[in-house]
Amino acid sequence: MTSTIANSSRRVRAGRKARMEKRASNPVSPAIRPGLVGGQYKPLSEADMHKIHLGALEILATTGIGDPLRELLDIALPLKCKLNEHGRLCFPNSLMEDLIAGAAREYMVHARGERAGKDDIHCEGNKVHFSNSGSAVTTFDAQSKTYRASTILDIYDFTRLVDTLDNIHMTGDTVVGTDVPDDFEHDMSMVYALLAGTQKPVCLSFRSRKHIEPAIAMFDMASGGEGNFLRKPSVIFGGCPIVSPLRFGRENLEVMIDAARMGLTSDIAVAPQSGATAPAPLAGILTQVVAETLACLAVVNLINPGCAMTFAAWPFITDLRTGSFAGGSGEQALLAAAAIQMGNFYGIPNSVGAGMTDSKIPDAQYGYEKGLAIALAALSGANRVCEVGGMMGSLMGCSYESMVIDNEAAGAILRTVRGIEVSDDTLSLEVIKACAVDPGHFLGNPQTLKVMESEYIYPQLMDRVSTDQWENEGSQSLLERAGETAGNILAHHYPNYFGEKLDGEIRDRFPIRINRQDMNPSSGRW
Repeated sequence: MTSTIANSSRRVRAGRKARMEKRASNPVSPAIRPGLVGGQYKPLSEADMHKIHLGALEILATTGIGDPLRELLDIALPLKCKLNEHGRLCFPNSLMEDLIAGAAREYMVHARGERAGKDDIHCEGNKVHFSNSGSAVTTFDAQSKTYRASTILDIYDFTRLVDTLDNIHMTGDTVVGTDVPDDFEHDMSMVYALLAGTQKPVCLSFRSRKHIEPAIAMFDMASGGEGNFLRKPSVIFGGCPIVSPLRFGRENLEVMIDAARMGLTSDIAVAPQSGATAPAPLAGILTQVVAETLACLAVVNLINPGCAMTFAAWPFITDLRTGSFAGGSGEQALLAAAAIQMGNFYGIPNSVGAGMTDSKIPDAQYGYEKGLAIALAALSGANRVCEVGGMMGSLMGCSYESMVIDNEAAGAILRTVRGIEVSDDTLSLEVIKACAVDPGHFLGNPQTLKVMESEYIYPQLMDRVSTDQWENEGSQSLLERAGETAGNILAHHYPNYFGEKLDGEIRDRFPIRINRQDMNPSSGRW
């Protein structure tokens, strides 16, 4: 038997190198995929969700939402909405029930170019995808372990990094270009950086409604011609149209109104903080954020019935000792999952912020905070788990090294979402019988080799080697390994999906504040 085991082990080792090389050349694992169905984790009971729903409707019908724009009142008041004695816009229960019933149950965000079709994101039901966003104002420098102000070029660099990461399915304006103070120049350069750096679906936010029309012109150019973007939208528009507690925010409300008029998906984020801009009890903040999110849903559907909107209730937790945001807390992970459950209660495409670690560096705190929050959000059935890639320091900073770490962690989390398939074949009764008798192990069994790729995923960054091998290879930390991986990608992967001719036309038409010479390996930036 010992000889048989040794022979089997040699056969396994002989094929290991070839399999590792194959995985390295094609990192997409057949064991996971975008759009796996979540919904296994349900922190709220049916009775809980119904109470929260009724509480949210009462808030909308009586307290209402403050600071409504005149153009919104011109639409809402003739359709049964009312202003209360405080000048707040109130939505009657019957109207809200009708608007919820008629709301869009799905939407598609298309990929472009060679990714079109295969990398489209279909938001419906409990299908799970991972997305970048955040608009952090700093970028982590792993060498000095300090944070520097983010630049417009960082947006391009983060985007082209995500372009190579298979478990981050959608990208966006991960950081702010603090070196471009003009709002129009910033937004046009941001759009350029995102579209040049990847053909994956995109979510982004504008600083002014005036920027939507010129941005759509650039979307059209990236999509092959005038009108193509509206036919197959590859970008959804974010922003925070609610200023908690229960007030409209003018600039982002205007963007949401214009997006609804055009039939485009509004990817809002409603983010009250417990004990600060929302009640301290978790049920209270959840009720308020549901009411605020439903108010946005009402606006979109009053303007354009059936227009898609993300149910993006993003309640945030406050450390009540200091008043600071506690994005990595256990309460944050729990509350985010409950918010997704409420989106699923309404059957509306949803998103939530997760992975918002308070740690300033990829360390043990970073790992458990990110792992807990992202896993619970995915297992709750979030259509889009946002803030996943690279975000650190309570959303104030983003890291290239963290981005590649989070991509690998997202793959492991997707495997938990997929769950365990139980069938006559996977029960393996005959295999168990055969291997229990002779040879007494399963290494050489054809079933083991058959399922080793489809049943398991294999990390590239996470360390599984022996301690001796780890020491012989330099005793590297995860941060060091991630730095090598991210640096290698950024040194070589400089896409410009516009192409040279179209890039020139865009630069002639728009104020792009990214130098062309910084978008190729000869720049020597990495």
